[in-house]
Amino acid sequence: MRWYRREPGAIVLSVRLTPKSDRDAVEGTGVLADGREVVRVRVRAVPEDGAANAALIALVAKTFHRPKSAVDVVAGATRRLKQVRISGELEDLVAVVEKLA
Repeated sequence: MRWYRREPGAIVLSVRLTPKSDRDAVEGTGVLADGREVVRVRVRAVPEDGAANAALIALVAKTFHRPKSAVDVVAGATRRLKQVRISGELEDLVAVVEKLA
């Protein structure tokens, strides 16, 4: 699974975010036209003043059963393609990742 990587005490997801959607949802994994694997996420929020990133953080935190403070956008803050770090027990995080696949 190339759409995530393990780090000490965390995992980092490659995310394709779609703002201004009709719902908030983690839609599973997919492959982009250039061959990159990503987790596809939709949020209702608009991409202004960090609203879409805040909605992404809240949704990922809920999906992984972590507090929002354990989720951080580490790359791509102003782009649709992002890197999102989730801190926590690796065993628990990987269990959720396997369900997404």
